[in-house]
Amino acid sequence: MRYRTLGRTGIKVSPYCLGAMMFGAMGNPDHDDSIRIIHKALDAGINFVDTADAYSRGESEEIVGKALKGRRDNVVLATKAHLPMGDDPNQQGNSRRWLVRALEDSLRRLGTDHVDLFQIHRPAPDTDVEETLSALTDLVRAGKVRAIGSSTFPASDIVEAQWVAERRGLVRFRTEQPPYSILNRSIEREVLPVCERYGMGAMVWSPLAGGLLTGRYRKGRQTDSHRARFGFQHMSDERRLDAVEQLIPLAQKAGMSLTHLAMAFAISHPGVTSAIIGPRTMDHLDDLLAGAETTLTDEILDQIDAIVPPGTDIGTLDTAYNTPAIQQTALRRRPDERSAT
Repeated sequence: MRYRTLGRTGIKVSPYCLGAMMFGAMGNPDHDDSIRIIHKALDAGINFVDTADAYSRGESEEIVGKALKGRRDNVVLATKAHLPMGDDPNQQGNSRRWLVRALEDSLRRLGTDHVDLFQIHRPAPDTDVEETLSALTDLVRAGKVRAIGSSTFPASDIVEAQWVAERRGLVRFRTEQPPYSILNRSIEREVLPVCERYGMGAMVWSPLAGGLLTGRYRKGRQTDSHRARFGFQHMSDERRLDAVEQLIPLAQKAGMSLTHLAMAFAISHPGVTSAIIGPRTMDHLDDLLAGAETTLTDEILDQIDAIVPPGTDIGTLDTAYNTPAIQQTALRRRPDERSAT
């Protein structure tokens, strides 16, 4: 396994990051089996593990904590906070009040005294970014966090956070975790260039487009996969399925599986540090590891560009972040005076 530098932090991480979202009730409820999967990933050279407090309401962190006993020093450990962890409206978000509590809870579940990367899982338009960065700065100075990062932040929010950190003398975001795959390439337009400009590492999630780029989902066919049972609309988006039908023969002609093509694509962009894999079973992990040496030629990348143009999305992941300007109808429509005369 080759290693890359995570932005300008000096931290060396593997191009594959083991995502732990599928460990626990959301995916694999068998703790022992999940631990075996984690250990096999580590044995294969993956040294980067990403989880979050919201994954199975903390169960994922507990599993990761058990798996890393005796191996913690050799792992770059990342977790996230923001999503609801209870019915109390203050048990979520990006406020100092919540982030300090959330990290303490995560450290307890993970069985460690620090995390290498603490990330803000989603933006919070109702919270001043200075409030968030100030709290995170204190956590870094207390030795509980080594570096901080954002996740699914629009480019404008990333830039604002960088400027606020500089003006106020606060620790700045060192990483961004956006969605990225052959089917979702919009971050190539601004997010990845902004990350490169500010020396931020990018650890991209859903490089398999929520499972669509495994080849298991085909146009006109039903599937009984784990993800399909959640009812995600992007799994049945005809435009996305059309693109998959074009990508499958491309991968076959190149002598590789669609999964391996998709993973190799995600880590081929110079702005991407690592792509997050999220295996639920040992077979899933074995398949992903089997493609670790896959390299895409310029010719293959050009053919992918012809199917999905650079900087564009085909449909949208259901779990992607939309700004209030997109989510709220009132912010997109004038209440009156809509005519020119």
